[in-house]
Amino acid sequence: MTQILENYVGGRWQPGTGRLADLCDPATGEVVARAGTGGVDMKAALAYARDVGGPALRAMTFAQRGDLLLAASKAIFAHRDALLELGARNGGNTRKDAKFDVDGATGTLAVYAELGKRLGDTTVLPDGEGVQLGRTPRLWGQHVLLPRRGVAVHVNAFNFPAWGLAEKAACAWLAGLPVLTKPATATAMVAERIVRVLVDAKVLPAGALSLLCGSAGDLLDHLESQDVLAFTGSADTGYLLRSKERLLRRSVRVNVEADSLNSAVLAPDVEPGSEAWALFVRDVVTDMTQKAGQKCTAIRRIFVPAARLQDVQAELVERLGAVKVGPPGDEATGMGPVATASQLEDAVAGVAKLMTEADVVFGSPQARPGPGWYFGPVLLRARDAATARVVHEHEVFGPVSTLLAYDGTAAAAAALVRKGEGSLVASVYSESRDFVRDMVVEIGPWHGRLYLGSAAMAPLSPGPGTALPLTVHGGPGRAGGGEELGGLRGLSLYQQRVALEGDRALVEKLFPTPAPAAATPSAR
Repeated sequence: MTQILENYVGGRWQPGTGRLADLCDPATGEVVARAGTGGVDMKAALAYARDVGGPALRAMTFAQRGDLLLAASKAIFAHRDALLELGARNGGNTRKDAKFDVDGATGTLAVYAELGKRLGDTTVLPDGEGVQLGRTPRLWGQHVLLPRRGVAVHVNAFNFPAWGLAEKAACAWLAGLPVLTKPATATAMVAERIVRVLVDAKVLPAGALSLLCGSAGDLLDHLESQDVLAFTGSADTGYLLRSKERLLRRSVRVNVEADSLNSAVLAPDVEPGSEAWALFVRDVVTDMTQKAGQKCTAIRRIFVPAARLQDVQAELVERLGAVKVGPPGDEATGMGPVATASQLEDAVAGVAKLMTEADVVFGSPQARPGPGWYFGPVLLRARDAATARVVHEHEVFGPVSTLLAYDGTAAAAAALVRKGEGSLVASVYSESRDFVRDMVVEIGPWHGRLYLGSAAMAPLSPGPGTALPLTVHGGPGRAGGGEELGGLRGLSLYQQRVALEGDRALVEKLFPTPAPAAATPSAR
């Protein structure tokens, strides 16, 4: 019998009514669940979160909220195997890829739990140092951060149903806001199970977490000025959300993480066979194949000095040729299918667009025949990096990347990277401090994160495709202009900065900074 996913609103589980959407197994195309939000009163769901969940979280200190996050991390981890199975069944993930999602969720919650403990027994954060405002120190100013009095509405993408839920929720809960999470319907089984785990474990106060498994309906039409909307998905959808009259008139705070033509730049000083070279090749292959290339941080453009292009191409072709594409449950499988039928269609159409400017040097631009939504890795080589347009404008959200030659100078590489008009991450592989410095200065303003690959950091590196909780995740321009995570920086999306002006003796005694609790290792 096909499972019917339920919504969790108003403190109770509620199935959707009317027509339901199909959720499928990407390996076979079989319908495995259905979901919808028909009959859900969105206005009431938001009101319950604001009126019940908000006060409960704000009454807690940062340390207590940290305890809550740690309990949530442990509860989810206790169901890890079941979640990994759902990741394969509804997302087409290999076990390794499913771990990347689920362990990213529990790990992020654990990191923010520790941050909460370090902040200690207070509910208000000072923002920077106090400042003298008048002729004497008696007139004093101090900025503080207070939790907003609304709901954190999280609209997540299909590719990370666990990590997407947890990384946004960790920041919101630690800041003191209740969460209403809406995973992408097509892959909502993992998110629905996580919410069930947290509800059954009773680790969260009532109203702190709500879930919509189907369409958002008229949800956004009921947002108020104290609410926050955080969206991950396409740039087109992000634009539509930002332009909604309700959000504009209410000045609803909106954070968007969107398309990203991420780059990898190999410097001319990196020799074939060196440790930095091996790191570069490993990272490119990993980003092309991990989760079938369906990561917002995946490398889409590979910039290589013209003198090294043939060597790089040969090694990537060899490595990609060793990746077996097949059913996620097969231990020999290195890459599973893409997540949905529409993603498969988009990948095929996207490669066709790239082929107007680039030649396929590995893989097939066509979908694999048979049941399931399989699309093998495709590596292309641009005919002319300088005059190319599509490769710098269109992201193929799948196992696809394009090689582009440059003249070996940092200035030329930076000029090409900037054609992407804003990305989440760019990686630079070099042992030359001068080359790295020039690249940081010239491409930094177009990126949220720069990954600096070298032999020294290679043994420790999780790769550029991993968004770590203590560094910011987001990017300017085409990437949406948003910013999440970054340690305590992630809380500011959900807080209001207030400037206090008054007598210094009073201002400094209102919210004294508590001594932080002793640091302890995170749970994971």
